[in-house]
Amino acid sequence: MKLTTPVLIVNLKEYDEVLGNSPLKFALAAKSLSKKYNATILIAPPDPLIDNTALITPTLSQHLDPYEPGAHTGALLAKEVKELGAIGSIINHSEKRMSLEDINKCIDLCKEYDLVSVVCVQNCEEAEELASAKPDFIAIEPPELIGGNVSVSTAKPEIIKDSVDGVRKVSPNTHVLCGAGVKNQKDVETAISLGAKGILVASGVVKAPDIEKSMEELIMGMI
Repeated sequence: MKLTTPVLIVNLKEYDEVLGNSPLKFALAAKSLSKKYNATILIAPPDPLIDNTALITPTLSQHLDPYEPGAHTGALLAKEVKELGAIGSIINHSEKRMSLEDINKCIDLCKEYDLVSVVCVQNCEEAEELASAKPDFIAIEPPELIGGNVSVSTAKPEIIKDSVDGVRKVSPNTHVLCGAGVKNQKDVETAISLGAKGILVASGVVKAPDIEKSMEELIMGMI
C-alpha cells in the first residue's frame, strides 16, 4: 500500500489519556482534519482499539511480531492487523526494540499482507542498514529526545539530512520521517525542509490541552 506524503503519524502509546475508548476522539480529530486539509493522518492506538479506530480513520498498530499465525501467546500478527482493518504498523520503536532479523521479517510480512511498514531507527547508520529491506517509511528518532521538549529537527538537524541522503542511496522509494520531540509547526517545517516526508509524534499531541488544535498546527507545518 502506498500513501500520499507528507504523512502525520500520531502514536498514542499507552498513556493514561488514551485508555478505554479515548483513542476514538483522536481518530475523529484525524478524520476531520484530513478532510479539511486533504492531509494523510494515521493514528496508532493501543491494540484493543485497533479495529474501532480503523472504522473511523486510517490506523497503524504500534508494534508487530515476526510471526505467521500459530501458537504465539500475546503476539500481534501482520495478518491479524490486516483483518482488524489497520493499514500498517510501526516496527522497532525505541520503546519496543527488535533484532535485525525480526525487523526484516516484519517488513516482509507487511509486504505479504499489503501493510505499510514504518520502521523506527535511532541513528543514520541504522537508517541506511534497514533501508536495504525496503520498508515504506523509516522514522529517525534519537532515543534521548523522545518525549522531550526539544525536537530532533532543532537539536540534531544533520541526522535528518544524513538519513534522507543515506536511505535514498539504498532504497529511493523509502521515505524518511522525523520523530522525537516534535511539537510545533516550526519543528515540522524544519524537518520537511531537510527532506523528511512527514513526522511521527506522540506526547506532543496526546498530552496537549487541545488535541485537534495541536494536530492542526503540525499539519500546517507540512503543507
